Amino acid sequence: MAVRALEPASAQAGVSLVELLIGITIGLFIVGASLTVLLTHLRDSRGLMAQNRLMQDLRAAADLMARDLRRASYWGAADHGVWQQTGAASAPVTAVNPYTAMMASASVVNFRYSRDAVENNVVDSHEQFGYRLRNGVLELKLGTAPWQAMTDSSTMRVIRFEITPTEQLRSLAGSCTAPCAATDLSCPPQLHVRSLVLTLAARGVGESTVERSVQTTVRLRNDVVTGRCPA
Repeated sequence: MAVRALEPASAQAGVSLVELLIGITIGLFIVGASLTVLLTHLRDSRGLMAQNRLMQDLRAAADLMARDLRRASYWGAADHGVWQQTGAASAPVTAVNPYTAMMASASVVNFRYSRDAVENNVVDSHEQFGYRLRNGVLELKLGTAPWQAMTDSSTMRVIRFEITPTEQLRSLAGSCTAPCAATDLSCPPQLHVRSLVLTLAARGVGESTVERSVQTTVRLRNDVVTGRCPA
């Protein structure tokens, strides 16, 4: 039986110290590159989540304000303020909407609307409302209660709040049975279609580079009619 002789140690294959160091260096480079890609992905994901949260919070605030502002100037007895025509004569306006007052500026808006089950034609304390921007926080006012925060200062800082009123006049001359006199400035009656342009902008807290804005147009549901048909 043949016996196989062992190869001498000098003839065995192996890895030298230099080759081992090169392999470790390449491995560390690959691990470092992988960690860099992972950290970049996590940072981008965090930024995207911050943007989405900021946009969601802004839209929620804008939707809440828009639903409330649509009711501005609502009057339970609006039919009492509309001109009425009886025969050839037109009756003058018999009542004035007490809720029409509205103050809007770059940082605050105050408005009113009726909440009466039976209209009493009086602006009660619980029928007065407002929104304002103060120290980066949107605040809400209900009646005579103190201003209350409606946005979280720990997640976003509101940097812009604007309410811009707009109005369109539509002639109701087609509703009159006789033409208006040239000297009658109150004829024909006109419909005032009122809208508010709401603009909000904010930055994320801890993410100063994340800034988003929303803009929406709020159509006031309570139109105003002025003027009259000729007698």
